[in-house]
Amino acid sequence: SSSRLVFRRNLTAAPALLFPKKFSTVSKDTLLRSSCFPSIKAQSFNPVSSFQFNRSMASQSSQPKTVHDFTVKDARGNDVDLSTYKGKVLLIVNVASQCGLTNSNYTELAQLYEKYKTQGLEILAFPCNQFGAQEPGSNDEILEFACTRFKAEYPIFDKVDVNGDKATPLYKFLKSSKGGLFGDSIKWNFSKFLVDKEGNVVDRYAPTTTPLSIEKDVKK
Repeated sequence: SSSRLVFRRNLTAAPALLFPKKFSTVSKDTLLRSSCFPSIKAQSFNPVSSFQFNRSMASQSSQPKTVHDFTVKDARGNDVDLSTYKGKVLLIVNVASQCGLTNSNYTELAQLYEKYKTQGLEILAFPCNQFGAQEPGSNDEILEFACTRFKAEYPIFDKVDVNGDKATPLYKFLKSSKGGLFGDSIKWNFSKFLVDKEGNVVDRYAPTTTPLSIEKDVKK
């Protein structure tokens, strides 16, 4: 019974420890929103659970909601804030230089871009070596290949992973926004995502879907 008495006295003292008199001019809510109490367990004092709830809500509000919330690297290693593409329709493609789909896709991507670039279309190409190791080159080699052989005028970005634990955050967002027919994972080179002017993912296309076949969706 003596141990019970000690336990109850400790609980009674807890508010005084958490909010000493020297903080009397500061409201408890202000203290709980600060980073002063990260190690306090929610069970030890009720207001701390409110603090943890506030942190959780803040974390949720910081989650990306559109493609425009991301920053990626271009092929030269520079940061590119995708909010610069607000007001543009985006076609985001994971590309490869040694795939059986390379010639047809790169050719038609160039044709689609040439036709609609002045009407607000941007194509964002992300090299990826995860499928049959068909994009083994450096960023410089990929740029030279795409720009010289296929006259790619649209931006080519840093080589990325699109699946797995190391997948770039942008692709995690794209996949969660539009799942594939057989699961969310990207299935092969030249999978495509269509993004509207507000940064929302509106459609997803299989690698075998050719760029020109989705022209009607680009024009919407």
